[in-house]
Amino acid sequence: MKTVVGLETEYGALLSGASQGMRDLFRQEEMFQKVRDHIFHVQRKGLIDQHQRAYDEPPGNGGFLRNGGRLYIDMGHVEYATPECHTLLDLVRADRGGDRLLQQAVDEMGLSGEISFIKNNIDHQTLATFGSHENYLVSRDFPFTERGMEPLVAFLVTRQIVTGAGRVGVSYVNDSLISLDTERPPVHFQISQRADYIVNKFYQWVQMNRSIVNTRDEPLSDPLQYRRMHLLLGDSNMSQFATAMKFGMTKIVMDLVEDGLAPAVGVRDPVQACRAISHDLSMRWKLQDLEGRILSALDMQEMFLEKAVKAYSGRDEDTDWVLEEWGKLLSDLAKKDPSLVTDRLDWAAKYNMISAFRDSENLEWNDPWLESLDLEYHNIDPGKGLFHILEEEGRHRRLLPPSISETGATCPPSFTRAEGRAQAIDRILENPDMLYIIQWFGIQINQGDVLYMLEPLKNYRDEVSEYFRKNLPPSADA
Repeated sequence: MKTVVGLETEYGALLSGASQGMRDLFRQEEMFQKVRDHIFHVQRKGLIDQHQRAYDEPPGNGGFLRNGGRLYIDMGHVEYATPECHTLLDLVRADRGGDRLLQQAVDEMGLSGEISFIKNNIDHQTLATFGSHENYLVSRDFPFTERGMEPLVAFLVTRQIVTGAGRVGVSYVNDSLISLDTERPPVHFQISQRADYIVNKFYQWVQMNRSIVNTRDEPLSDPLQYRRMHLLLGDSNMSQFATAMKFGMTKIVMDLVEDGLAPAVGVRDPVQACRAISHDLSMRWKLQDLEGRILSALDMQEMFLEKAVKAYSGRDEDTDWVLEEWGKLLSDLAKKDPSLVTDRLDWAAKYNMISAFRDSENLEWNDPWLESLDLEYHNIDPGKGLFHILEEEGRHRRLLPPSISETGATCPPSFTRAEGRAQAIDRILENPDMLYIIQWFGIQINQGDVLYMLEPLKNYRDEVSEYFRKNLPPSADA
């Protein structure tokens, strides 16, 4: 795929002996700062920010990494942003690299008995949510209107049957704002972690009013050529396969929309449909389209797949892989048996694991033990996380061997500006007294000229070399 994608992950955390009090919040923040400082100052795996990036990002809050990505503390969470990735395997490698970056720091500091980082989206105790935000580079000509994006919204609402991470229980977020007397059916387990927290189709801001598509126009590249599509409704996937499919399917559908080839379909009340699909473990997944027809999520996914096969078969290796696997998944899901996809999809793997444990222990679905298992599925520590057991035992499909995943924290993806940014970071690390500003779209050293990097699909290696040759004194460049 000739494009650029990226993923931002907000990690949850479990502290040993925590009681959810204010003291634990301070202790957690202190732990986050220790891990961050170890990564930047001890391991020297990146450059800590010297400048104030925003009112809530003071100097030292975070920085750019040697892989071209970014690590920082945001709204009480450690957040990792992958570098710009050109292929699906690059994205999977960079995503796993973030997990390894954090876990290696925890292990080196001897903190594995005190803190565990959890790559999920909910806090079962407080019902808070934390995000997994997807970024896609699209043309400035993309039909960024409500009408133009109806097909994209329909796809995003229904793709959770493939991309959901699964969770125990339910969060009725509006109950904190208004008291409702409505009787609701119990939801013991659902497909998506984020579905209950999405309250709008489109909205500009990220916090408190979470939308399917974030409409803030912040391209972080040439604004005359590009737009950055920023999606908020996705779950944090442990599965390499589900991660690759999420980005691959979504970019293909964005291409269909931009090329005017998407099916003319939309969803009536997509926010409600998102929750209804997530809550429906019968796998019927019914919804109403804009014409009033009752369809299933599978019906809609098949519409998009049919158009994509016709338009893009043979385009490139990534596209052909996604189209083939998409078809296999929809065929298996149509049989309404989650066990057929436990080797590829997080929600099915988790449901199968927790259901088996519940039956063996004769537990009710509201038993806190099951919530604990839900969290431990997402533990990024290979020695503790339940997902890692499935992967090591060969029960969940792995796209990259561990040896390749290990490189994701320090090696940038090829064919994007992340290469040039990483090259600049390595040069600055060799000259610790240098003043610098690193941004997604450019770099500046020693208060000199700015090297703008506005084309995400360019590696900028030659430009970075020339920039340092001109701006470093001869002794520093020796």
